[in-house]
Amino acid sequence: MQAFTEWVEYISGIVWGPPMVIAILGVGIFLMFRLAWMPVRKTAYGFSLLWKGRTGQGGGDITPFSALMTSLSATIGTGNIVGVATAIALGGPGALFWMWMTALVGMATKYAEAVLGVHYRETDASGKRIGGPMYYIKNGLGQKWVWMGFAFAFFGTITAFGIGNMVQSNAIADALDNQGIQPIYSSIVLTVLVGIVLIGGITRIAKWASSLVPTMAVLYVTAGLIVLLAHITEIPAAIATIVSSAFTGTAASGGFAGAAVWAAIRFGVARGIFSNEAGLGSAPIAHAAAKTDNPVRQGHIAMLGTFIDTLVVCSITGLAIVVTGVWTTGETGADLTTMAFEATLPGSEYILIAGLIVFGFTTILGWSYYGEKCWQHIFGLKAILLYRLLYLVSVFLGPMALLWKGGAEEGINLIWLVSDVFNALMALPNLVALVLLSPVIVRLTREYYSQQR
Repeated sequence: MQAFTEWVEYISGIVWGPPMVIAILGVGIFLMFRLAWMPVRKTAYGFSLLWKGRTGQGGGDITPFSALMTSLSATIGTGNIVGVATAIALGGPGALFWMWMTALVGMATKYAEAVLGVHYRETDASGKRIGGPMYYIKNGLGQKWVWMGFAFAFFGTITAFGIGNMVQSNAIADALDNQGIQPIYSSIVLTVLVGIVLIGGITRIAKWASSLVPTMAVLYVTAGLIVLLAHITEIPAAIATIVSSAFTGTAASGGFAGAAVWAAIRFGVARGIFSNEAGLGSAPIAHAAAKTDNPVRQGHIAMLGTFIDTLVVCSITGLAIVVTGVWTTGETGADLTTMAFEATLPGSEYILIAGLIVFGFTTILGWSYYGEKCWQHIFGLKAILLYRLLYLVSVFLGPMALLWKGGAEEGINLIWLVSDVFNALMALPNLVALVLLSPVIVRLTREYYSQQR
């Protein structure tokens, strides 16, 4: 197992090398400039549209608000608690800065994805609206690019079983295992609960997401703010450390082994993408199902997902870890975040456990829909039942990694590494499509604001 883990780590290092980092940040910067920084300037307008989008107007299956909650259910997950801590543990405080940069330009990327997702969506044989990169590649770029849409769907299907499924169920089981609940029981309960929701399709997934995500997010953010308020005088120094470490690296300190600038960039960008999925191409699959008659309106709502996920939730986690100084202890993952919260707010361990469980569960639900639509694109509508059965099997197997020879840590690391690899492979076709279809994004945006005036 160790040899296989090392091989996967080698592959992850290649796919997340300089070219991928440049591609993700470069496309986000390119779109941000083409849109004249509109995503940043119109953030408040996006929130106003989100409030109005609780009902929805136009063809679709779920409200614009529910579409964002479904998207957030797939992004606000273990990446916000475990992923941020892992990035700082491996790349130093500077990794948080690169997560911020990824999120900032990622707002433009997420906006562009949703605009294209709604603009080029289709209606399947069951009457449901379907969309995403595989459809805007086919309908926007033409038949000669269909192979690229197929590649996205293939990588998206595999990614759903890793990043959206086994990683999440594994993290949930690990948190419960620390409380004395054996992985086999976590596997059984999770599989049953996910199965109950999957039967209802996107409508039931959106309903659960719209209830669980806002409630748990508010609880987690409140606990994080209490920690930060208790260390409010240390926040300026913490931010200075984060920014300076992003460009100079981090020296060894305590249990922290030290990290070069490239480590901060690599792990910051990788965990940032894992957290908010901007550029990955997953979010437009959910937004394509929204009840809206205008792709630009849905794009404004979609870009808030990146803002909320990384610039709010991940920032609170990262700042709590830095201001409390626990990042120098050598701990990583959920244990590091727990130390940061417990140092100020005794008993917050249970809030983090609840967050891991709820966020992980909703991520499994959101990614079940993403993977299903990718699977449907490849194998057709009739093959969905098989996909759902395989997905439930993966939910069951995720916690079993804790029992692999070599221990829980090796199993968790392997799943994270595999997820990183398929993250990159999934993003490539989508990034190419976003650049080639950028004139359409700009044209639709200008037409919308021309009509508003």
